[in-house]
Amino acid sequence: MSELRFEDLTVRFGGRRRGVTAVDGVDLTVPSGKVVGLVGESGSGKSTLARAAVGLTPVTGGRVLLDGRPTGRTSRAAARRPLQMVFQDPYSSLDPRMAVGASIAEAIPRGGAPRRAEVARLLELVGLAADRAGTYPGELSGGQRQRVALARALAGRPDVLIADEITSALDVSVQGTVLNLVRDLQRRMRLSMLFISHDLAVVRYVSDIIAVMYLGRIVECGPADDVLLDPQHPYTRELLAAASADLPEPGSALRAVADAEPADPHHPPGGCRFHPRCPVGPLVRDERAACREREPVAEGHRHRAACHFADAVAGSGTPDPDDVPAGPARTTPSGPGG
Repeated sequence: MSELRFEDLTVRFGGRRRGVTAVDGVDLTVPSGKVVGLVGESGSGKSTLARAAVGLTPVTGGRVLLDGRPTGRTSRAAARRPLQMVFQDPYSSLDPRMAVGASIAEAIPRGGAPRRAEVARLLELVGLAADRAGTYPGELSGGQRQRVALARALAGRPDVLIADEITSALDVSVQGTVLNLVRDLQRRMRLSMLFISHDLAVVRYVSDIIAVMYLGRIVECGPADDVLLDPQHPYTRELLAAASADLPEPGSALRAVADAEPADPHHPPGGCRFHPRCPVGPLVRDERAACREREPVAEGHRHRAACHFADAVAGSGTPDPDDVPAGPARTTPSGPGG
């Protein structure tokens, strides 16, 4: 097991005038053997953070550390690759011209078990028959392709796995089986995992810790039950309200702000970035000008939120556990379907 840590990580694209800071000073830790669920709207910077971790996107500032050491590209001849990533679209992440067995074998470090036997073991590990090694990605279903992508990632014998929206491109009917598989593999292999999704029900099902991202910054982070049942940031509450039609009305102080749109990431607002949309901020309470003037600092150790008025958010009504979106029903993860 290993710990993955982001320290003041910044990723910027483009020049000063027309550029955008996709990840802005993020501090986040994925503890050894734990699953951290990262949630937020599209464009919040989740995937950029993941790609920066594995070296696919250049880092502008800060560091990504694996067990206290900077991450970097590992040579193909290395005994293992401790940090691996599974992507959203399983078809685009696999070479359609290569049989799945060859694709997995390509990722196996040299010096290990015989490749044919290791490919068979990995296919069976993700719930596919060993004879699938000779098939091509186009002959498989979306769920089966994602299982192959998982097998390829596990071929490097990682300690940390990053899963980026790995069920969003799948049919609803197979999402649950893939999630069950991922969670079982994580526990069985004692992996640390950064699990990225916009779906709160999915994140609740797989995560020990939840981090909420908005416009390139982490606005709330804590144990999964604490974040979902006692959210401290108004953005987290709005995500929960959007995810569950059954969520009780949080009170007049937390009503949604009409016609509020996400801020332009090229020109983020000053102070708290969420304040132009915030249902407890200066749009509804004139005296809360601090939201416009000062950037909030996340306080606390176990559960922290970057909000000047977190106490007001937390005191405005706690969701009932039955109203928080639930994950999929548990099914057998090892079957070949999906």
